[in-house]
Amino acid sequence: MYFRGLSPLHAVAILLAGVIAGTINTVVGSGTLFTFPILLAFGYAPVVANVSNTVGLVPGSVAGVVGYRQELAGQRRRTIPLAAASVLGGVAGAALLLILPASAFRAIVPAFIALAVVLILAQPALARRLARRRPPRRHAGPWTWTGVLASGMYGGYFGAAQGILLLAILGLGIDDELQRINALKVVLAGLVNLVAGIVFIAVAHVDWAVAGLIAAGSATGGVIGARAGRRLSERWLRALIVAVGTVAVIRLLT
Repeated sequence: MYFRGLSPLHAVAILLAGVIAGTINTVVGSGTLFTFPILLAFGYAPVVANVSNTVGLVPGSVAGVVGYRQELAGQRRRTIPLAAASVLGGVAGAALLLILPASAFRAIVPAFIALAVVLILAQPALARRLARRRPPRRHAGPWTWTGVLASGMYGGYFGAAQGILLLAILGLGIDDELQRINALKVVLAGLVNLVAGIVFIAVAHVDWAVAGLIAAGSATGGVIGARAGRRLSERWLRALIVAVGTVAVIRLLT
């Protein structure tokens, strides 16, 4: 079977990359680092690859949210304002992708991810220190809201390792279990992909064959990621986040 110029081998490769991306996005967040390079290797222009990838990853986020519904219980009050920040950031980031040269943000992407990895490692110690100075936060304060807005802009523009950035921001701003924070991350990152995808569909060129293959793969990956991620202890989840973030930095620098 052919998908508008795609050979069967390329189609299968993109589908499998979507499965991996959907799984990793749900558990940690950096699935774009699997799909985006494959699309570039197959000859797609960077903007077309980024746009089609963003649209294709939306079903994976939906599947991840459904899988994490138990951890999302009781989080509506904190989710609504952070969702607004993600939506605003995602729209702004998508607009920046269409306006700015591709090199504008990519030059500092590795630094963003490296900072997020450091924050993930330091988060338990930082949280203990912050708890001594102020009562534990069950809901996001203004700095957390601003951080989510900024990560939404980054996610709307490129998206690689957006989830790791979000986990670092939410982990420092909200006092809760990492699994519940990860569930919230899945929702917020998914909203960024959704609104950015809507912008791209309206004003940019989406390769629907590619987007469809990634969508099918990411939906499957989202289910797998939710089942696997929910079984990880906080220690192993944190270790996986750091490992994926480190690999992401290395891949973007090479």
